Amino acid sequence: MTLRLGVVLPTYNERGNLRSMVDRLDKALAGIGWEVIVVDDNSPDGTADEARTLAQEDARVRVIQRIGRRGLSSAAIEGMCATAAPVVAVMDADHQHDPDLLPQMLAAVESGDYDLAYASRFAEGASTEAWGRPDRVKASNLANRIANKVTGVELTDPMSGYFMLPTQTLRADAHRLSGVGFKILLDILATVERPLKVKEFPLNFAARAEGESKLDRTVIFEFLVGLYDKWLGRWIPTRFALFGTIGGLGVVVHMAVLAVVLNLFGADFLVSHYPKEVAFIAGQTTAALVAMTFNFVLNNELTYADKRLRGFGPLMTGWARFALTCAFGLLANIGAATALVRLGFHAYPAALVGIVLGSVWNFALSSKFVWGKY
Repeated sequence: MTLRLGVVLPTYNERGNLRSMVDRLDKALAGIGWEVIVVDDNSPDGTADEARTLAQEDARVRVIQRIGRRGLSSAAIEGMCATAAPVVAVMDADHQHDPDLLPQMLAAVESGDYDLAYASRFAEGASTEAWGRPDRVKASNLANRIANKVTGVELTDPMSGYFMLPTQTLRADAHRLSGVGFKILLDILATVERPLKVKEFPLNFAARAEGESKLDRTVIFEFLVGLYDKWLGRWIPTRFALFGTIGGLGVVVHMAVLAVVLNLFGADFLVSHYPKEVAFIAGQTTAALVAMTFNFVLNNELTYADKRLRGFGPLMTGWARFALTCAFGLLANIGAATALVRLGFHAYPAALVGIVLGSVWNFALSSKFVWGKY
């Protein structure tokens, strides 16, 4: 049977949902040549192993296990580029997306009348009642309104994760897709330069069959990251911009702690008991350590969300590595600032200069040795 459709399932901890999803695909796509590409982000629950077991039973199942890479959008892009099918679909493996819509979506794309077909949670005839998350419905509606402004395409659900398009359309612009903190459908709509003719299908959005949602408190932040990447990412790399933004917040924390230390003991007390530069070093060191911890926590949660460290042990190890890689930056920070104070500069401007000098080193090495690979 000629291969007509590739179905990409980005997964993370979906072991319990895979077999039943493949069964549903088999029934929904009867008479259609199809394959499914499971793109798993090295799930600790053994999702990739379960996918390999299914692949031994059914040659239409393929597996991509990603090591050291995470993220729904980038997983979807890799899966779509991996299929040989002329048409590719992306959907969730958790059974919230109904596979029975696939034949209708395929017919729309293969007809040539439409460049893209997608399933909408908010189209006429759709329903989110089974989802049971009215808070998510409100958040999705707000995100959809923003997304329509970004893409210039008026869709009822541009944040949908269930869509289909010709594989060649995706491959032609795959190198321009952000793949960072962005709903992949919105990324495609915002990236492809020519207007796409879109066919909408109402979706009865279901509750997860098993497991817990992979969405967390950073989802809104990741959405905003995606908007930034499409608008400014070509000039300033997104991750560097995030690191710098958090570093800017760290400056505020640094200066606040420095002010507290200097004011807590009192300038007269410090000067009378210790040399002026020693007193300043104490305050500057305390402020730098607090700001460094602040930066580590936020960068772990936001900047490196796709490589986030989990658990007490990994967090403490990560913090130690972050502190180690920042050590020379910290020394440059304190040394430069202290030298300026000795030259007669005010403490706060001197501290700012030290922060700037240390930040470049911090970003370069922490990206490699804390959240990257040795």
